[in-house]
Amino acid sequence: MNAQQVTLPQHYDYLTKLLATTWLTNQQQNYLRDFINLYSDRTKTSKQISQNSRPFLADDKNLGDFNLLFKEMYYPIVANRSCGSKIWDVDGNEYVDVMMGLGINLFGHNPSFIKEALITQLDKGIQIGPQSELVGEVAELVYQLTGMERVCFSNTGTEAVMSAIRIARAVTGREKIVIFSGSYHGHFDGTLIKANKAENNYSAIPLAPGVLPNFVNDVLVLDYGNPKSLEIIKTHQQELAAILVVPVQTSRPALQPKDFLHQLRELTQATDITLIFDEMVTGFRIHPGGAQAYFGVQADIATYGKIVGGGIPIGVIAGKSKYMDAIDGGMWNYGDDSYPKTQKTFFAGTFCKHPLAMAAAKAVLKYLQSEGPLLHQKLNERTTEFITALNNYFVVEGLPLRMANFGSLFGSASLELSEENSSAASVAMSLLKYHLLDQGVHLLGVSGYLSTAHTDEDINYIIQAVKNSVEQLRSGGFLPPRASV
Repeated sequence: MNAQQVTLPQHYDYLTKLLATTWLTNQQQNYLRDFINLYSDRTKTSKQISQNSRPFLADDKNLGDFNLLFKEMYYPIVANRSCGSKIWDVDGNEYVDVMMGLGINLFGHNPSFIKEALITQLDKGIQIGPQSELVGEVAELVYQLTGMERVCFSNTGTEAVMSAIRIARAVTGREKIVIFSGSYHGHFDGTLIKANKAENNYSAIPLAPGVLPNFVNDVLVLDYGNPKSLEIIKTHQQELAAILVVPVQTSRPALQPKDFLHQLRELTQATDITLIFDEMVTGFRIHPGGAQAYFGVQADIATYGKIVGGGIPIGVIAGKSKYMDAIDGGMWNYGDDSYPKTQKTFFAGTFCKHPLAMAAAKAVLKYLQSEGPLLHQKLNERTTEFITALNNYFVVEGLPLRMANFGSLFGSASLELSEENSSAASVAMSLLKYHLLDQGVHLLGVSGYLSTAHTDEDINYIIQAVKNSVEQLRSGGFLPPRASV
């Protein structure tokens, strides 16, 4: 559909006046105005639902920072069904989905083996209060795939990370922890922090209003992958309860510091600091045993979620008995004089070990066991080929964007902007997401995930959508023209 074919809505005049106040050229203003109206028309029901619910629903669903320039497109796509690699929105538009539940759907949407497990459990009922009959089996399956000795379950990834930190502090008797800049560990106040660059002393400050400074006083924020960070850890070793690591950050997929992780493991073992791997994204995605198996590093505690829940909310805290015994007091037996000897910390949650979550997790873990490492190997290779094809295109076209992948996770690797064109190029990268959505590719920013449900046809479709979007952005003056050969 061409922009000229669209019946311009009533806010056409408003957009014209708004864009006229920006630094955009006339060419860019006209193009952006027409594209916004085109996009708004194509997804008009999603937009109307967002507007109608705003008085009652407080929601910032996957939108990022508000930008007045894109105000009229600032709403999530509302889906009403999904299957395999596709979703369909409430306007009937079809998308190849690479958001994939923010990393949940390793097997695509609504895979039959998970659906059947959930239906079977629903027929039995949802018993909250008594123990799920599957919980022990699911814990053993986690152990078999990851090598972690003991396992407990929470409702979300945020709860899992929060609990892992509490366990580490309880067992070590220390209070300070280290996290690395660029990592995300959920919305627990104790990890909603950023480095205090003004002080230049690796201390932390709250990331957002409402997070109390007292919550972050015992946190150091260090540079991930930097050998200097290891020296800082040595300096504070007597104070540190834990080092919290996202092995490969979704915001920086090109940073895969294997040597750094091995050095960090040696250091934490020598200083009795708990090494916690936050494997919400990498767990069961890069390898059946997660990033630990991939990098050859065994953490003391690891947290999992997303994939293992099969679409049902779940958090998993797994680790060495030395740490996990703080949940229940440790191992003991009936018929003898044994009893729980380890001092416990506090852990609870009404919906922990939810029967549907346990049913889905069992189905996922059994499926991963039966498929073996070949499932991940094939998917990782296909993603690498996909990213290589995109990067080859960017090089040929002289575009500043580069992509990287860690297994089936992919995202931006670098974006080098010339100073005189940085504003237009920055807007272009933001616009790229909306253009891909308009082309029928559902994603978050310019990052995403491939699943085992994605076909070669899907991948070729995404590549063509990128090419089409680049040409459109060029026509609007947001990207420089193709260099002559």
